Amino acid sequence: MRGLAHGTVQTRNSGWTRMTSRFALWMTGVASNFAATPDAMIEFLRLGKARLRALFLLVVLTGLASLMLNALDARAYPWTTSLQTLLALSVPVGAVAIFASALDPSTRWRPIVILLPVTLVLLLALVVEASLRLPLAGVALGWALAGWFLFRPRQARQVQEAIRALRRGRHGEALTAMDELIALEPDVAAHYRLRAEILRLDGNLSAASRDYRSMTRLNSGDASAWNGLAEVLLQADRHQEALEAARRAASLAPGDWVASYNQGMIEDRLGLARPALEHVGDALAADVPDARHRLLLQLYLARARMRLGDRAGAEEALQHLRRERKGLEEWQQLLAHEQAAPLRKVLESDIQIASSLMKEDAALDNLN
Repeated sequence: MRGLAHGTVQTRNSGWTRMTSRFALWMTGVASNFAATPDAMIEFLRLGKARLRALFLLVVLTGLASLMLNALDARAYPWTTSLQTLLALSVPVGAVAIFASALDPSTRWRPIVILLPVTLVLLLALVVEASLRLPLAGVALGWALAGWFLFRPRQARQVQEAIRALRRGRHGEALTAMDELIALEPDVAAHYRLRAEILRLDGNLSAASRDYRSMTRLNSGDASAWNGLAEVLLQADRHQEALEAARRAASLAPGDWVASYNQGMIEDRLGLARPALEHVGDALAADVPDARHRLLLQLYLARARMRLGDRAGAEEALQHLRRERKGLEEWQQLLAHEQAAPLRKVLESDIQIASSLMKEDAALDNLN
């Protein structure tokens, strides 16, 4: 990028050519690694294939556009320089947006506020005189460090007390702390979420569902609130209400595997084979990140296909289920925990069936 500091248009374009060429080579390596080990990358980045694909396309398309602009004579088309700069800005800005979209809605502003100014300052450092680059780099680093501390999430005292009490298995103390906090801050949805989870652990499903409904009233567009409501209603054997909540979550977050997973699981319980087949398939297509849930999805898939008379499809799902032995082991460890009673109530039967199907001589005939 030395040419940018010298100020001539031709040198500027040659600098872009070097940069995009190196970037293209780097992306080729990334692409080959992605093709070889997509699941490992998804597990590590927690972005899912859709966001990884968007990130890949962002870099490749802007790189290709930059290469095409280099083929134009910058003296005849001076606007190419400005367009190259816009392309350069779009990559980091788009990347920050893609990564932020994978975060919880309540926290995604933090990396944007910290990283976006840093990115813009570093890009500015590429196009100014060399003597200004080090001070600008210092400004970027200073803002990153300051932002890390300035925008660090601060937990209320009551939240800290509730978490400490939970770790010790003292649900009553945890609920007392959250009751106090909600009385002080009744319009913060996150407080209701934590109290709902404590209530679920304590077995008070009616109160937990009320807290999730409070979340939906505070923010009707929060898919996670509807997902939580669907899960607690399922635990309470209120399947039809649970299905309605799961459908609402799916409508708010299309492509989200959790919403599709919940829909498929509830429809499996209700014996609705065809919609269960559709939504379980949607969840699997959305790249479920952990083996535990992939195991159960393959179980629900096999059961839906058997109910529809598709034995060959059920056998195929069974083979996929048997590849998720790690997920079975994780479920067995989780269900053995003393605080896993709510999970055992909902999932123990499914885990036992999945365990029996791991045997090579297991039959699918009773899977209905």
